[in-house]
Amino acid sequence: MDLWKMLAATKKTVVMYGMGNGADKILAVCEKYGVTVADFFASDGFVRGQSFHGKVVLSFSDVKEKYGAENIIVLVSFASSLPDVMAQIVAVAAECETYVPDVPVRGETLFCEEYYEENREDIEKALSLLADVRSREVFSGVLEFRRTGRLDVLLQTADDRAEVMQEMLHLNAYRVAVDLGAYDGDTARELIGLCPNIKKVIAFEPDRRNYRKLSAYAESEPRVVAINAAAWNENGVICFDDSGNRNAGLYEKGAKRRAEVKALTVDGVCENEAVDFIKYDVEGSEREAIEGSADTIRRHRPDLLISLYHRTEDLHELILQIHELCPEYKLYVRRYPYIPAWDLNLYATVK
Repeated sequence: MDLWKMLAATKKTVVMYGMGNGADKILAVCEKYGVTVADFFASDGFVRGQSFHGKVVLSFSDVKEKYGAENIIVLVSFASSLPDVMAQIVAVAAECETYVPDVPVRGETLFCEEYYEENREDIEKALSLLADVRSREVFSGVLEFRRTGRLDVLLQTADDRAEVMQEMLHLNAYRVAVDLGAYDGDTARELIGLCPNIKKVIAFEPDRRNYRKLSAYAESEPRVVAINAAAWNENGVICFDDSGNRNAGLYEKGAKRRAEVKALTVDGVCENEAVDFIKYDVEGSEREAIEGSADTIRRHRPDLLISLYHRTEDLHELILQIHELCPEYKLYVRRYPYIPAWDLNLYATVK
């Protein structure tokens, strides 16, 4: 039984920890499965009389007093990688039955038992392609977390970010890197700090606000080439969510603002570059960005770091895509500490 069916069958009172876009998405799935969310709460220090979906937001203490800790199921509805915030979630889970529902960052595809059965063959094939035991543990653990929402399962899939970077990537060998979804230049800064031989970081960023920050950084760091465009499978213009947040991507129903942005292929931009490394963190457009860099990948076999968590199907489909494109790649899956299962990445290398 997956999380959603369990919640539909429970006799306990379901309450939600957190508000905002993530809570809206989880509420929509709860409504689909006939699950009633009785109340919303925030950490004790963050309750200021606000309301959400017509209900006054309570504190955790209020919720426990109202229903009894043993009588509630808590659904965590926000994301964080901050150690103190994750510790607060763990503390709530120590007192109450707690789950972290997995809803996609982008798209509408929900992971549930039916989805798993429909895609079992491809999921199992992707798992079989992974190059080491830890990758298979992380992949399988994320699948189990998505099915059950269990926090303990999720926590077991995380590894230290610095150790993963050193283990998976050949940082001393990089001279030309491509950063897709460059934000304000944070990855470019990291690469320049970690890669002693880096000569150029070609950084794509479509969001106009983020690009201003990236461009300002590039003015002070001549090794960074800032490009105000989305990475795509062809040159042109695409519709973009102009809501002004870090996770902005392709325009989807419900986005507050819409804009047209330039789209370019990595193959076109990097036609004359010997690329050593490409990072794909493009908010659900990873498949198209890979298609637009297929020639670069075939010619130079760069190390790849690809986000696997934006769309439900990415976890297996992107692994299969890279294997089909270049079967010589060794494929690894690692995840950094985050609640829910974000910062989940595929590492591909021929070295």
